[in-house]
Amino acid sequence: MTKAVFPGSFDPPTYAHLDIIERAASIFERLIVLVAENRKKEPLLKTEERAALLQNLLKEKKNVSVAFSASLTVDFMKKEGCRVLVRGARTINDFLFEQDLFRWNSFFEQEIETVLFFPRERYAHFSSSAVKELLAFGKDISVITPPEVQEALKNVLAFKI
Repeated sequence: MTKAVFPGSFDPPTYAHLDIIERAASIFERLIVLVAENRKKEPLLKTEERAALLQNLLKEKKNVSVAFSASLTVDFMKKEGCRVLVRGARTINDFLFEQDLFRWNSFFEQEIETVLFFPRERYAHFSSSAVKELLAFGKDISVITPPEVQEALKNVLAFKI
C-alpha cells in the first residue's frame, strides 16, 4: 500500500491546499495530511484548530487522515511507514525551496521520495500568507478559503483586535 504525507502549516487551510489533497488522494492509497508547526511563523490558529478544521473539511475522503506533529516530517514519516512526501510549488522560489528540502530529507532518510504538485491555474496565487495579509486589510477571503475556515478566523481575529 502506498502511503503519502502532505505536510504544511495550513495556517489557514486554503482551496489550494484542498486541491492538492484531492489530487494526491486520487493517486495514493492513503494520504496523511500533516499539520506541522513552523517555528519561524506566528500562527493565526493553534495546531489543534488547524487539524480539526482539516478533519472537518476532509471527512468525506475515506483514504485521507489528518495528524499533527512537532517533530521533523521525515521522523513522522518513518514512524508511520510512509515513503512518499507530497509537496506543492507555485513559483520558482517554491521549487528551489522544495529542491533544498528534498536534499535535506534525503540526507536523513534516503528512502523518502518527494512528489511535487503544481497548483491549478485558479489556485496559483493562493497562499496562507496572502490570506493573512488580506485579513489584515479587512479584505474578503471567500474565494481563497472555505466558509468553515472563514468562521474560525472570525472567532480568532475577534480576540486579537
